[in-house]
Amino acid sequence: TQQQAWRALLVLVNRGLPQLERTLKAHGLLVVHYSILVSLSAAPNDTMRLSDLADAANVSQSRLTHRLRTLLDRGDVMITADTDDRRGKHATLTPTGRRRLEALAPLHVDDVRRLIFDQLDGPETEAFAHALSKIATALCDHEDFLPDRL
Repeated sequence: TQQQAWRALLVLVNRGLPQLERTLKAHGLLVVHYSILVSLSAAPNDTMRLSDLADAANVSQSRLTHRLRTLLDRGDVMITADTDDRRGKHATLTPTGRRRLEALAPLHVDDVRRLIFDQLDGPETEAFAHALSKIATALCDHEDFLPDRL
Protein backbone atom coordinates (compact mmCIF):
# COMPACT_ATOMS: atom_id res chain seq x y z
CA THR A 1 0.00 0.00 0.00
CA GLN A 2 2.85 2.42 0.76
CA GLN A 3 4.49 1.68 -2.57
CA GLN A 4 1.16 2.16 -4.36
CA ALA A 5 0.62 5.51 -2.60
CA TRP A 6 4.17 6.63 -3.40
CA ARG A 7 3.87 5.74 -7.08
CA ALA A 8 0.51 7.48 -7.34
CA LEU A 9 2.00 10.58 -5.69
CA LEU A 10 4.83 10.57 -8.24
CA VAL A 11 2.25 10.50 -11.04
CA LEU A 12 0.44 13.46 -9.49
CA VAL A 13 3.68 15.42 -9.08
CA ASN A 14 5.21 14.51 -12.45
CA ARG A 15 2.08 14.59 -14.63
CA GLY A 16 -0.55 16.54 -12.72
CA LEU A 17 1.45 19.55 -11.55
CA PRO A 18 2.81 20.26 -15.05
CA GLN A 19 -0.78 20.31 -16.30
CA LEU A 20 -1.66 22.89 -13.64
CA GLU A 21 1.42 24.86 -14.57
CA ARG A 22 0.49 24.94 -18.29
CA THR A 23 -2.62 26.99 -17.64
CA LEU A 24 -0.73 29.45 -15.47
CA LYS A 25 2.22 29.65 -17.89
CA ALA A 26 -0.20 30.68 -20.64
CA HIS A 27 -0.73 33.78 -18.48
CA GLY A 28 2.96 34.30 -17.71
CA LEU A 29 2.95 32.74 -14.22
CA LEU A 30 4.20 29.62 -12.49
CA VAL A 31 2.44 27.73 -9.71
CA VAL A 32 4.79 29.40 -7.20
CA HIS A 33 3.73 32.86 -8.43
CA TYR A 34 0.08 31.88 -8.09
CA SER A 35 0.75 30.64 -4.55
CA ILE A 36 2.35 33.97 -3.63
CA LEU A 37 -0.60 35.94 -5.03
CA VAL A 38 -3.10 33.71 -3.20
CA SER A 39 -1.19 34.09 0.07
CA LEU A 40 -1.15 37.87 -0.23
CA SER A 41 -4.84 38.01 -1.17
CA ALA A 42 -5.71 36.18 2.06
CA ALA A 43 -3.67 38.53 4.26
CA PRO A 44 -5.02 41.62 6.01
CA ASN A 45 -4.71 44.59 3.64
CA ASP A 46 -3.23 42.18 1.05
CA THR A 47 0.13 42.65 2.80
CA MET A 48 2.59 40.29 4.48
CA ARG A 49 6.09 40.51 5.89
CA LEU A 50 8.39 38.69 3.43
CA SER A 51 9.41 36.03 5.94
CA ASP A 52 5.75 35.26 6.66
CA LEU A 53 4.94 35.24 2.95
CA ALA A 54 7.69 32.71 2.28
CA ASP A 55 6.21 30.44 4.94
CA ALA A 56 2.63 30.91 3.71
CA ALA A 57 3.63 30.25 0.09
CA ASN A 58 5.73 27.25 1.16
CA VAL A 59 8.98 28.49 -0.38
CA SER A 60 12.40 29.40 0.95
CA GLN A 61 13.26 33.06 1.50
CA SER A 62 15.70 33.00 -1.43
CA ARG A 63 13.17 31.38 -3.78
CA LEU A 64 10.57 33.94 -2.72
CA THR A 65 12.97 36.80 -3.49
CA HIS A 66 13.75 35.32 -6.91
CA ARG A 67 10.08 34.70 -7.80
CA LEU A 68 8.95 38.10 -6.55
CA ARG A 69 11.02 39.74 -9.30
CA THR A 70 8.54 38.56 -11.94
CA LEU A 71 5.57 39.76 -9.90
CA LEU A 72 7.24 43.11 -9.20
CA ASP A 73 8.13 43.62 -12.88
CA ARG A 74 4.52 42.92 -13.89
CA GLY A 75 3.14 45.27 -11.25
CA ASP A 76 1.32 42.49 -9.38
CA VAL A 77 3.16 43.08 -6.10
CA MET A 78 4.98 45.98 -4.48
CA ILE A 79 7.61 45.83 -1.76
CA THR A 80 7.84 48.37 1.05
CA ALA A 81 10.06 48.75 4.09
CA ASP A 82 8.69 47.67 7.45
CA THR A 83 8.24 50.93 9.38
CA ASP A 84 8.50 49.10 12.73
CA ASP A 85 11.56 46.99 11.86
CA ARG A 86 13.95 48.51 9.36
CA ARG A 87 15.46 45.10 8.63
CA GLY A 88 12.14 43.77 7.35
CA LYS A 89 10.12 44.32 4.22
CA HIS A 90 6.49 43.82 3.28
CA ALA A 91 4.94 42.59 0.04
CA THR A 92 1.55 43.94 -0.97
CA LEU A 93 -0.78 42.65 -3.66
CA THR A 94 -1.52 45.53 -6.04
CA PRO A 95 -4.87 46.12 -7.76
CA THR A 96 -3.24 44.77 -10.96
CA GLY A 97 -2.18 41.64 -9.10
CA ARG A 98 -5.66 41.16 -7.64
CA ARG A 99 -7.23 41.46 -11.10
CA ARG A 100 -4.76 38.91 -12.48
CA LEU A 101 -5.48 36.54 -9.60
CA GLU A 102 -9.24 36.92 -9.96
CA ALA A 103 -9.00 36.22 -13.71
CA LEU A 104 -6.84 33.11 -13.20
CA ALA A 105 -8.58 31.64 -10.15
CA PRO A 106 -11.55 30.10 -12.03
CA LEU A 107 -9.19 28.52 -14.58
CA HIS A 108 -7.00 27.13 -11.82
CA VAL A 109 -10.00 25.79 -9.87
CA ASP A 110 -11.28 24.08 -13.02
CA ASP A 111 -7.88 22.44 -13.57
CA VAL A 112 -7.63 21.23 -9.96
CA ARG A 113 -11.15 19.83 -10.05
CA ARG A 114 -10.56 18.09 -13.39
CA LEU A 115 -7.22 16.61 -12.39
CA ILE A 116 -8.00 15.64 -8.80
CA PHE A 117 -11.46 16.03 -7.38
CA ASP A 118 -13.46 14.76 -10.35
CA GLN A 119 -11.70 11.44 -9.73
CA LEU A 120 -12.84 11.22 -6.08
CA ASP A 121 -16.17 10.87 -4.33
CA GLY A 122 -17.03 12.71 -1.10
CA PRO A 123 -15.51 10.25 1.39
CA GLU A 124 -12.39 9.87 -0.75
CA THR A 125 -12.00 13.66 -0.91
CA GLU A 126 -12.29 13.87 2.89
CA ALA A 127 -9.72 11.10 3.37
CA PHE A 128 -7.41 12.71 0.80
CA ALA A 129 -7.69 16.11 2.52
CA HIS A 130 -7.07 14.58 5.94
CA ALA A 131 -4.00 12.61 4.80
CA LEU A 132 -2.44 15.51 2.90
CA SER A 133 -3.16 17.89 5.79
CA LYS A 134 -1.23 15.66 8.19
CA ILE A 135 1.73 15.57 5.80
CA ALA A 136 1.61 19.32 5.15
CA THR A 137 1.50 20.07 8.87
CA ALA A 138 4.60 17.93 9.40
CA LEU A 139 6.43 19.79 6.61
CA CYS A 140 5.42 23.35 7.51
CA ASP A 141 6.32 25.73 10.29
CA HIS A 142 2.66 26.59 10.80
CA GLU A 143 -0.48 24.72 11.66
CA ASP A 144 -2.76 26.04 8.90
CA PHE A 145 -3.28 22.50 7.63
CA LEU A 146 -4.48 20.92 10.86
CA PRO A 147 -7.86 19.25 10.24
CA ASP A 148 -9.63 21.49 12.79
CA ARG A 149 -8.47 24.57 10.82
CA LEU A 150 -9.82 23.41 7.46
